[in-house]
Amino acid sequence: MAMPQLEKIFKAYDIRGLVDTELNAEILQAVGASFVVALDIAATNGGPGAIVLGRDMRDSGIEYAQAFATGVNSQGVDVIDIGLASTDQLYFASGKFKLPGAMLTASHNPAAYNGIKLCLAGAKPVGQETGLAKIKELVAAGSIKPADITGSITNQDVLADYAKFLHELAGLNQVRPLTVVVDAGNGMAGHTAPIVLALPGLTVIEMYFELDGNFPNHEANPIDPTNLVQLQDKVIATKADLGLAFDGDADRCFLVDDTGALVTPSALTALIAKRFLVTNPGATIVHNLISSKAVPEIIAEHGGHAVRTRVGHSFIKQVMAERNAVFGGEHSGHFYFRDFWFADSGMLAALFAIAELSNGNQKFSELISSCARYPQSGEINSQVPDVKAAIDRVKRTFGPGNELDELDGITVTSQTWWLNVRASNTEPLVRLNVEADTAEILQQQVAAALAVIRDF
Repeated sequence: MAMPQLEKIFKAYDIRGLVDTELNAEILQAVGASFVVALDIAATNGGPGAIVLGRDMRDSGIEYAQAFATGVNSQGVDVIDIGLASTDQLYFASGKFKLPGAMLTASHNPAAYNGIKLCLAGAKPVGQETGLAKIKELVAAGSIKPADITGSITNQDVLADYAKFLHELAGLNQVRPLTVVVDAGNGMAGHTAPIVLALPGLTVIEMYFELDGNFPNHEANPIDPTNLVQLQDKVIATKADLGLAFDGDADRCFLVDDTGALVTPSALTALIAKRFLVTNPGATIVHNLISSKAVPEIIAEHGGHAVRTRVGHSFIKQVMAERNAVFGGEHSGHFYFRDFWFADSGMLAALFAIAELSNGNQKFSELISSCARYPQSGEINSQVPDVKAAIDRVKRTFGPGNELDELDGITVTSQTWWLNVRASNTEPLVRLNVEADTAEILQQQVAAALAVIRDF
């Protein structure tokens, strides 16, 4: 197959592209066969001889899942098809069955896209350096021949087992009387939430639970605040205790408090960290470098050990495994759990928030206020002709007299603010994040940084 097309769809952590024009059934079939060969999954090579497969609600999902399964079967490997699933439900199946997994999804991307996320047994991620590059080479070569035997496909529903497992991890079987609004965005939370959130005491107000890969109400991308406005309005109108918003494959979760205010993923990271440190004194908790400085402060205040990582799930998962960290949070709304095979689960993060809210009589806005200490800019993207030159300008301008580190892009830390600039993996963009002690300092620093970045 043509390499330019493959270069476009093979990303750092998954395969993703426009349906039919960039990604099609033929490619998915080749990816299925190459997945088996590249990662020695066939029983004849000492592998498990089977994989688990799930898909989201996108229109092309059934065709693409069948094509992928055909490719896997062609190499003598069986497929356990769990059908419609959230990505973390697929991770659960991969962990439960101790098998490699594949999830047909384009996550939060618009309706025109589809893709596939791959993992090894126990939900270990497959990225460029752990098999994706080799899979791409095999697909490009197009030389894989069918095995002597053909694998089979069996269907297995794991939704109830997944829900039970999450309840056990969160220590939840009932709650005090609470009302939660859930915006599934027509994504896979519409499939999982009715089962996972069926807890005595919990009233769920549903928004957009109908599975629809065309996303008729709004994009299933809760990192964009415009997609949360309807949820905020609904929480206020119904006087709900909490609002939850999920992305298309429901592996990310964003929260709205009882006043309708957005809860930053950093604040939720800190809240969940505090809960873990009660049951795991002195534990290690991981956060990425664009998380609020409140996160390591709160972890230290509660006797934990905070470890800072680069942005990206493969880095977080690797560091968590190396340090045996109980929990990890990313500012993009991904939350990782040691006892969930170090994988991420937005639904499990939501259950931890509900459990914490159910513990006492505080409102969520009161509960979260101590975790949201500093104003933050959120991620601001700038398109520039030369990404490296833009980052160098920031380093020269803000570096002198301040603390500087280059773990991921450039992070400059002063007494009253910090900023991070880093390159996008996929586009000619510079990503800026700023946090400050006051809103006034934040505004000044964002303006100053953007002026430098965009001075070309």
